[in-house]
Formats: sequence, structure tokens, C-alpha cells
Amino acid sequence: MYKKFFGLRENPFNVNPDPRYLFLTPGTREALASLAYGIRSRKGIILLTGEVGTGKTMLLNMLLDWLHHNRAATAFIFNTHLSTTELFECLMADLGIPCESRTKSEILIRLNRWLLDKYRAGQITVLIVDEAQSLSPQVLEQIRFLTNLETSSEKLLQVVLSGQPELEERLKLPHLRQLRQRITVLCRTSALSLEETRGYIAERLRIAGANSGPIFSPEAIESIYHHARGIPRVINVLCEHALINSFADEQKLVTAAHVDGVAREFGLDSIEPTAPVDGSGRPNSAPSVETVLRDLATLLDQLRQPASVAIGSGKGNYEPYS
Repeated sequence: MYKKFFGLRENPFNVNPDPRYLFLTPGTREALASLAYGIRSRKGIILLTGEVGTGKTMLLNMLLDWLHHNRAATAFIFNTHLSTTELFECLMADLGIPCESRTKSEILIRLNRWLLDKYRAGQITVLIVDEAQSLSPQVLEQIRFLTNLETSSEKLLQVVLSGQPELEERLKLPHLRQLRQRITVLCRTSALSLEETRGYIAERLRIAGANSGPIFSPEAIESIYHHARGIPRVINVLCEHALINSFADEQKLVTAAHVDGVAREFGLDSIEPTAPVDGSGRPNSAPSVETVLRDLATLLDQLRQPASVAIGSGKGNYEPYS
């Protein structure tokens, strides 16, 4: 309703995790580099954690785009209220592996043969689980068991577990210590700083077609940061409704008053602000992987203008999660 008024081609603040709108902060680049390195190096289990709304699903969608461009086989599970039987059914269905038997032994035999064929063909197979903090201990144990499918030197199935910080706490439980010991790469997403919030809003407006003067006043951006505490999902909500209110007032510059009004409407002004993480939550011992970062930047550009892409190799020192 406000796109023409502000000179935009599309809504810049949709909450859908569209990879085109991925904003690459140093922390985001490092997380993507770690994910790419862990998968290419067949590290087994990779853990991605972060607070609600900090962009984990966006990263997973970006990762899936990269995997598909590189012809990897993928299974994506987002409904984590599954039994162990349902887990295997979803995995086999997503990978396109026919199996008439419903017995666990037969499924594992078929899966192992299929994974070996993919491995011999030089293909990587990845299982991605979103909202993994909701998985039952039984399902988590089955995921650990799946990583036993391996050759003498490499894992046949790569697993990315993504979830809220509660997932890290769950993995500290004694009965999950075997799974915890198999996590070799740890990535984290974090809230944006004030400067990153400015860049985030500007980049989304640019991608959506903004090409004239500023749309949000500096005071409005500071108010957004204050109320959202650097959480991208909340930033999107505040920006979206502030644009609507500014449009209703026929003002082409969004003010702090517009943002504060939205914050009151959504009850965000009553939330005690906390100091946002400024990017210090980083993957364990994860160094910068320059080659991977350059290729990820290339991929981001090509996703906006689809074409084939390849990611270079990365090197780094990663320690088991503990």
C-alpha cells in the first residue's frame, strides 16, 4: 500500500527468510564460512544457535541455495515434533529414496547403500534440522546414530542442527554427551549493533528499489534499534508498520515518533532493553576463511541474478563442541 509512495518495487521488510535480503555482517560471514567449511570437509555434525529472530532460518535458506547449486543431496526438517519413525520417513522422502519396508534395519541398510553411492559419485548429502531445540532425546539420539554411517575416513551424512540457545543447554545433559562430543563445528547468530542496524535497514531498502533520499530519519533508526534490541525480525516489524504510519500521515520521512507509536502498539516499549550482542558470539576457534567468504559473496550476487555458482574450499581449525 505504501510502495509507490516511497518509490519501492517491493516490500523491503517481509519477515519471510528471503536469501536475497541476507545482510552480511562479520558474524554472519563467519557463520556461513563455518557452515560451508564443515559440510565440504565432511565434519559430521554442525551446530548453529542463536536467539529468536536473529536470522538462523535465513542462513539455512542461503546454505540450501549453495548446496543445490553444488548438486548436493539435501533433506530439510522443520517440524521437530517427530517420532523416530517419522524422522526416518521424512529423511527418506526428502532424499527421494524408495523403501517399502518400515523396519528401522531395512531403512538403514537402504540409506547406507544410497549414501555410499552418492559418496562414490563425489556428492555430499546433508540433513538440516531447524528448531532442533524441540527434538525429543530419542530423536536426537537417532540423529547421532545416523552419523555412524561412514567410511573408514569420512562421514557419509552431514548434519546441521539449528536451534535457539536452549539447544546448547540441552546438549549439556549427561545422556546426550555422546551427541555433544560429535559436534565439531559451532556457529552462532547474534543481534545487530546500532551501526549494523543502520546498514541492515539501508540494504533492505536498496534491494527493494529505494533510490532517492533517506526514508528513515537518524532518530527513527536509533528508536528502532532501542526497541528491537538489534533483533532483525523485530526490526522488520517496526520498519514495516512505521512505513505504514508515515504513509498514512503523508510524510515521506519516517520519524522516531512513528517508530515509538508502533513500539507502543506492539508492547515493545514495555520490554526492558538489554545490551545486544555486538557480534562477539563467534564460532569456537573458527578463523576467517577468505576463499569461502569471497565465494559466498559471489553466490549472494548471483542469487539476485540466478546463475550457476561454485564455492571454493576453506581451511580452519575446529574443535569438538564441549
